[in-house]
Amino acid sequence: MKTASFERDEVDLPGALPTNRLSDLSQLVKTRLTLLVLVTTAVGFYLGTRGPIDLAGLIHVLFGSALAAAGASALNQWWERDLDALMERTRERPVPAGRMRPLSALFLGGILAVAGVVYLAVMTNFLAASLTAVTVAIYVLGYTPLKRVTTTNTLVGAIPGAIPPLIGWAAARGYLDFAAWSLFAILFVWQMPHFFAIAWICRHDYERAGFRMLSEDDETGTRSASQAVLFCIFLLLIAGIPAFIGIAGPVYLVAELVLGGLFTMIAMRFHRAGTLRNARLLFFGSIIYLPLLLAALILSKL
Repeated sequence: MKTASFERDEVDLPGALPTNRLSDLSQLVKTRLTLLVLVTTAVGFYLGTRGPIDLAGLIHVLFGSALAAAGASALNQWWERDLDALMERTRERPVPAGRMRPLSALFLGGILAVAGVVYLAVMTNFLAASLTAVTVAIYVLGYTPLKRVTTTNTLVGAIPGAIPPLIGWAAARGYLDFAAWSLFAILFVWQMPHFFAIAWICRHDYERAGFRMLSEDDETGTRSASQAVLFCIFLLLIAGIPAFIGIAGPVYLVAELVLGGLFTMIAMRFHRAGTLRNARLLFFGSIIYLPLLLAALILSKL
């Protein structure tokens, strides 16, 4: 929260949006999530490129993806505004907090999502645009309402979270092959322990809002941790595929095994002792694992 003295020192430039409005827009479009989408899209584009990187093509796919991801996030927050108001971690978002009208969020989200898909169709190719449209549709129309209905919503939500590398690959090559789908599989499986940790840490918040998560009635963390361990082991195997199909070398395989082994050990620690500290360790381990793995993939192609 800003102090009164800090607020008095703020000066908005002529024609610029007020600082608090920019902050609200950033929250509405989930800037950090959008950046993750762009990173994984760029990795897919880079790995799918044969020969020199088409810089213009990369910029086009990133711009269109950013628009669509921002739009999907805004639509998600419009849909969940009443439930977000019940959760400590989300009640200060602009729509549930009353700083932005729901209709404004709906309009902006719709415009951004459609603009992103159309832009990709025009500037990249139909496949990349179609994958983006599917991503938005599953995230907004599938995952969002299912959060109130079934604990399997995490599996559904992991689909749009794993599609961005496919979008990048499609923009680079115009088609998808097994190598592209191996990237999808890695992102899909990685999300499981990542979100199991979040769900358990915030389980009371989710229960208060009526969201159905694996962590419900799991005070000891046993169920969440067991699933996290299983998916970490699966990830350890899945993430090795690029090394065996020619898009990564032996150095990547070694890095993947080390990272996957450490990630699995962290999940097992959470399984042995279901504490908030261990759940947070699993969460932070997941957000360290992914960029390091992607960096190893990129470096293996240099």
